[in-house]
Amino acid sequence: MFKINKEVFIKDYKRKFVEIHGVPLEEGSDIEKYQALGILVKDYVIDMWINTNKRYNDNKEKQVYYFSMEFLLGRLLGNSLLNLGIRDLCKEGLKELNIDLDKLEELEQDQGLGNGGLGRLAACFLDSMASLNIPGHGCGIRYKYGFFEQKIINGSQVETPDVWLRKDNVWEIKKHNKAEVVKFGGEVKVEYIDGSLKFNHINYDSVLATPYDTPIVGYKNDVINSLRLWSAEPINNEFDFSSFSRGEYLKAIEYKNSVEAISQVLYPEDSFYEGKLLRLKQQYFFVSAGIQSIIRHYKKHIGDLYLLNDRIAIHINDTHPTMAIPELMRILIDEENFSWDDAWRVTTNTISYTNHTILAEALEKWEVNMFKKLLPRIYMIIEEIDRRFREELNNRYPYQEEKIHKMAIIEDGFVKMAHLAVVGSHSVNGVAKLHTEILKKQEMSDFYYMFPRKFNNKTNGITHRRWLIKSNPELTKLLKMTIGDSWIKHPTDMEAFKRFKDDAVVQEKLSEIKKNNKERLAKKIKEQQGIIVDTNSIFDVQVKRIHAYKRQTLNALRIMGIYNKLLGDPNLDIPPRTFIFGGKAAPGYYLAKKTIELINAIGKKINNDKRINDKLKVIFMENYNVSLAELIIPATDLSEQISTTTKEASGTSNMKFMMNGAVTIATLDGANVEIRDEVGDENIIIFGLTEKEVVNYYRNGGYSSWAVRNSDNRLINVTEQLVNGFYDQDRERFRIIYRDLLDYNDEFFVLKDFDSYMNAQEKVDELYRNKAKWQSMAAVNIAHSGIFSSDRTIQEYATGIWGSGFLYKNL
Repeated sequence: MFKINKEVFIKDYKRKFVEIHGVPLEEGSDIEKYQALGILVKDYVIDMWINTNKRYNDNKEKQVYYFSMEFLLGRLLGNSLLNLGIRDLCKEGLKELNIDLDKLEELEQDQGLGNGGLGRLAACFLDSMASLNIPGHGCGIRYKYGFFEQKIINGSQVETPDVWLRKDNVWEIKKHNKAEVVKFGGEVKVEYIDGSLKFNHINYDSVLATPYDTPIVGYKNDVINSLRLWSAEPINNEFDFSSFSRGEYLKAIEYKNSVEAISQVLYPEDSFYEGKLLRLKQQYFFVSAGIQSIIRHYKKHIGDLYLLNDRIAIHINDTHPTMAIPELMRILIDEENFSWDDAWRVTTNTISYTNHTILAEALEKWEVNMFKKLLPRIYMIIEEIDRRFREELNNRYPYQEEKIHKMAIIEDGFVKMAHLAVVGSHSVNGVAKLHTEILKKQEMSDFYYMFPRKFNNKTNGITHRRWLIKSNPELTKLLKMTIGDSWIKHPTDMEAFKRFKDDAVVQEKLSEIKKNNKERLAKKIKEQQGIIVDTNSIFDVQVKRIHAYKRQTLNALRIMGIYNKLLGDPNLDIPPRTFIFGGKAAPGYYLAKKTIELINAIGKKINNDKRINDKLKVIFMENYNVSLAELIIPATDLSEQISTTTKEASGTSNMKFMMNGAVTIATLDGANVEIRDEVGDENIIIFGLTEKEVVNYYRNGGYSSWAVRNSDNRLINVTEQLVNGFYDQDRERFRIIYRDLLDYNDEFFVLKDFDSYMNAQEKVDELYRNKAKWQSMAAVNIAHSGIFSSDRTIQEYATGIWGSGFLYKNL
C-alpha cells in the first residue's frame, strides 16, 4: 500500500507548487494550489500505474476493456486521495500550510463525460475493477464540451456549453505516440487474390484519434487502471494556407472544424440528418480507435490473435459501442487474413453486451443509406453477418418469414444495433432481475429462445467508497464505531448494522448526521436561490434525468394536490416537506423541458404563498451532476423512485439513497424490486401498478386516462390547473403536458398511479412522525445496501462473463 508521511507530503507539495507556477506557495491562488495538488497526486500514482501495467503484461493477465459513450467520473481529487489512503494525512499537512483541502476539492470541475446513470455506472465499475485488482480499463470519448451545462432562467432550462476543460485537466496524460487513424467514407475495392477475396478501403477521409489516459486508483492496493479517452484531431493539413491566401477563410478551417466536431459534445441533437450522422461518426470513431489500440497492444505483448478471447474481454455498455463487433471482424479479416469463421469465433467469444433499456428510442437503429455511405466496409461486414444469421434463422424456423423479419439485423432500411449486439456477442446481460426477465420473456424473447445460454442478469451497483465513505464521512464514522471497518473491503458486512436499528443512541446519532447533512444542503440552496428551507422538514428528493417514464410529472401533480389541500385548510396537520428536484432534459426533448418549467412554476407559486405557512417548499437545483449528488443524497429523507413499472432497467440512485439512510418510495420497477426483497416490505413504501398490470394494458388496451381523471376530483383540479392560468398566465404553456396525459392517453400511467401514490405519501407522513420508526427504517436500509456495491456486481461480471481477475487477491 502507498506510504508517505506528513512531512514528506508538505515538502513535496511546496516543491511541486513552485515547480509548476514559478512563485512561492503563499503568493498562489486557490486554483493554482488545487492544480499543484492534483499534479502531485498524479505523480504519486505514476510509478504504481507503470508497475500495474507491467504486471498485467508480464503475467499475461486477461484484460477487460469497457467501452462506453459515457464516463461520469465526478471530481477525482478527493476520490484519489481516499483510495490512496492519504486524504487525512494531506488534509492535516495542508492545514499546516493554511490551506483547506475541502475548499480545493470544491474547485475541481466535474468532467463533462456523461449525462446520467449510464455514465455513473461506468465510473463505478472502473473504480471497482481497480479496487478488486481486476485488469480493467475504460474506453470512451474526450468530449470537449460534454453534454451541456444547465441554467434555469425564468423557470426554463437553457443549455450552455460545459467548458469543463476551461482549466487544464490535471489528471490526464496525452499519448501522442498511441494515436490511431479512423477512416470514414470512400469506397471498398474488392479483388480476388490467391483464391480469396481481398477488401481494400480507398478514397476515405482520415481522422486522427489521439488518446488521453486518466489513472483509476484502486482502494489501498497499489493498483492503477486506465480510462482512455479519444480526441478527434486533423491528421494533417490542419490549416489550409492556400485557401486562406485566396481569401477563402472559412474553407481554410473547414476540415479542422469538421474533424474536431466528432469529439465536441456528448449526444449531439439528432432530430436532423447532420446530427444523426455526427452521432454515428462518434460511435465508430471511439470504437475503431479503441479496438485498433487493443489489437496493437495485444500483438506486442502476446501475439497469437487466434487466442485473443483467452486474454482479452471487450464489453460494450449499451448499444452505442456495438460497432466493436464489425470493427474487430474487419481487422481480423482485412488486416490479419483470418477466415470469416475464425474471425467470427474470436469476435463473439471476446465481446459481451449489457442492455440498459427496453425503450424503443434507446434501441438504436441507423438508416442503411447513411450507414453505407459513412462506413462502407463496416456495412459490408454487417450485411454479411445479417445474411448468415438469416440462413441460420431459415434453417431453424422454415417458412416463418414474420419471425425472420422481426429478428433480422438489417430490415426495413435500418441497421438494428441491439440485434447485432446480441448476435455478435457471447453474453447479453440485463441490469436487474426484473429487467432481465422482461428482456428474456418479452422484449428479446425470440433471441432468448434461440440463444438461452447468452442471457444472464447482473444487477447494477454503486461504489460505496465514493457514495458513502467520501460523501458521508459522519455516517462512515458511525458505522466504524458500531460494526468496525471490514465492510469497507467487504460491503455486505454492513448487514451487521441492522443489530442497531432499534438502539436509541444510534438512532439519535443517525438523526443528528442527517440534520447536519440537510443543513449543508440548505446552505447551498440559500446561496444559489435565496430560498430558506426548513431542515426539520422531510427532504423529499427526485434527482435524475428528466424523462416521461421517470414520471417527474406524477411528482409534480402530487405536489399540486397537496397544495390544493392546504389552500382549502391552511391548518392541515401534515409534516412540512421540502421537495427537491434535479436533472437535465435532452435539448430536443420538448415535453421534458416543459416538465422542468412546470416544476419551477409550481415552486415559484408555492414558495411565495404565505397562506400555507411554509409547510411546502419546491426547489429545482440546476446543473445536476456528481458533485451536487454527493451533497443532496446524504441529506435526503425520502427517495423518489417512481418510474412506470417495467420501464426503468435498474436505477442506481435508488441504491445511493438507501446507502445514505433515505427511505425509498417506489414502484416495483428495476432494482426497486431487489431493494424491497432485501429490506422487507416494512422498510420501503411501495405503490402503483404491478408488472403484470402494466404489460396487460400495453398488450390488450383498456386504459382510459380521461375515465381515470374524471373519477377523481383531485385529478380534475390538478389537470385543469395545467391549462387554466393557475400556474402561469400563459394558459398554453403547459398544454403539451395536459395533452400528453389526456389526449394521448397517458403512456406511462401517471394518472392511473396517482391515487396509489397519494395514499403512499400519507403513509410517509405517518411514518415520519414516528421518529424511532423512521430511524429504524433508515438503519435497515443502510445495513442492507452493501449487496448493491458495484464490487459485488463486478465480481459477478468477472467470474460469469469476462473470466478475468483474481478477486480479493490483495485484500
